[in-house]
Amino acid sequence: MNGSLTPPADFEVIKLKRGPTGLGFNIVGGLDQPYVLNDTGIYVSKIKEDGAAALDGRLQEGDKILSINGVVLEDMPHKQVVDLFKRAGNHVELRVVKKTNSTRHPWRPAEWEPSPLPVFGLLLAFAVCAVLVVRKLRPSN
Repeated sequence: MNGSLTPPADFEVIKLKRGPTGLGFNIVGGLDQPYVLNDTGIYVSKIKEDGAAALDGRLQEGDKILSINGVVLEDMPHKQVVDLFKRAGNHVELRVVKKTNSTRHPWRPAEWEPSPLPVFGLLLAFAVCAVLVVRKLRPSN
């Protein structure tokens, strides 16, 4: 789905030591729960304050995790990736592609922008209804 199994040349290796509360981040994505159009990759959705990832400082929300301890995560279901993280041990090596500035939300396509049309449509519908109500309530000659 998201290309070849060879990692991009611009990946970063991040080694974390599991803390008392785990690795300290949440993930989204996977084969069964893609969050980026045409991409089944795994993304960091939240860095937990004072967790191992936050204390290390390199992993950021929106980063794409390519592998954990050498296991490539491409085209894996979300639950299988979660299980890999749970069984990864105390020392974890992640291969990560850093979030680009153009991607505001990793789980949405970069070209996604909220549309003003739904709000405009609601206002237009309200205006039409108001006109109809006023005409109905106005006494006829």
